[in-house]
Amino acid sequence: MARLIAGAHAYICDECESCDAILGAATPGGIGDDSVLASLPACDAAVDVAREHLQHRVDQLRASQVSWEQIGKALGVSRQAAWERFR
Repeated sequence: MARLIAGAHAYICDECESCDAILGAATPGGIGDDSVLASLPACDAAVDVAREHLQHRVDQLRASQVSWEQIGKALGVSRQAAWERFR
């Protein structure tokens, strides 16, 4: 892997054609609609993996008695929002 782009909720690397298409969008002229449409399943799968990873981390923190307030603060949301999202 030569390139990895980290976002708020997902990561994109350069190890598959779909991600290469996304990374190619940063070049002058970008990519066509067909390439973007073809990349959607891989992007969706990456989001699912990131959500599972985040849920696992929150579960770890809760098992360690970390408060919903602390988790919410780390995520930039209220205690209530964190509880509703991850309970």
